[in-house]
Amino acid sequence: MQNSLFGSELRQEAEDFIRLFHREEAPGDPTARIAAVRAEIDETGTYRHTRAELDYGARVAWRNSNRCIGRLYWRSLRIRDRRHIDDADSVARESAQHLREATNGGRIRPLITVFAPDAPYRPGPRIWNEQLVRYACYGSARDAAVGDPRNAGLTDFALGLGWSGGPGTPFDLLPLVIEDGDRKPRYYELPRDAVLEVELHHPEESWYADLGLRWHAVPAIANMCLEIGGVCYPAAPFNGWYMGTEIGARNLADTDRYDLLPVIAERLGLDTSDDRSLWKDRALVEMNRAVLHSFDRAGVTVADHHTESRRFLTHLDREASRGRTVGADWSWIVPPISGSATPVFHRTYDTTQWRPAYVHHPEAQARARGEGGERTELV
Repeated sequence: MQNSLFGSELRQEAEDFIRLFHREEAPGDPTARIAAVRAEIDETGTYRHTRAELDYGARVAWRNSNRCIGRLYWRSLRIRDRRHIDDADSVARESAQHLREATNGGRIRPLITVFAPDAPYRPGPRIWNEQLVRYACYGSARDAAVGDPRNAGLTDFALGLGWSGGPGTPFDLLPLVIEDGDRKPRYYELPRDAVLEVELHHPEESWYADLGLRWHAVPAIANMCLEIGGVCYPAAPFNGWYMGTEIGARNLADTDRYDLLPVIAERLGLDTSDDRSLWKDRALVEMNRAVLHSFDRAGVTVADHHTESRRFLTHLDREASRGRTVGADWSWIVPPISGSATPVFHRTYDTTQWRPAYVHHPEAQARARGEGGERTELV
């Protein structure tokens, strides 16, 4: 399935984008460019963005990300133009390089790598992984599962492709699963030097290190389509940096993820027999303190939810001063802990989804289609 638009709808989307680009980024008459794009669409069924249009579109797609609280920095996004790449081997290799460049020794860079777009009768490559770095999950029974249950389906699929699995720890790196024009998914193990992980410690509790917890430094979304002017770039992994609550209040705490609150509460000596003791709340705070402390100790960029909430309001004010409306999803913008203690809680938001945008293509959710695959080493 391809996600680009075709015909009159594509021409309209393209014209709207070109006019937006010229209004905000390249003042001047867009008539000639629109005519050239229309002619290219009539001849080929699609069109190619200039480098300036690609850079602008990718940045504005971040600006328009309703679920992202960190959009104040949208203009700082770096773009790696890899539109000439459409084969799975090269996508995997460049995805690993994306992680190296984004990691930047711990000073995380907002970065996107844009691979070949969908075109008529020529679909672009797809990365099945939700993020470039994810942890495997072995076992189907919740109580017996080892790893991150969110990734159980993709783990099983990768094993079915021939992946032998990792050492069996709760934090085994999943391989990338990538398909290109032949629609045959393949798996690629990430080189260790491409993935920076942070060991989690608590600022006061020495026993915390004995839990063996860690998390990866770069949250690079991999299974969303970058949609610019009607053209879909289905493989366009992009990242900012983590907000601590994503790790400490969701990834490690959610009952359908690592479900560590009971473990932390027990080690803290909290009464877990009654929710009214607020043991979950107290454990959550200590988990999040550990994440921020550990990333700071390791010299890895991480945001806290109070600071990022204030910065989001700065973003709203800045965009309003330029006459632009900011769309936002309240349920994602408000942090998962201490929501009412942050300024983003006490207001409502326009939920309009503006374009360009990062969008999910439906088949990105498919994790087992019964197709064959092959093992390929990534260096």
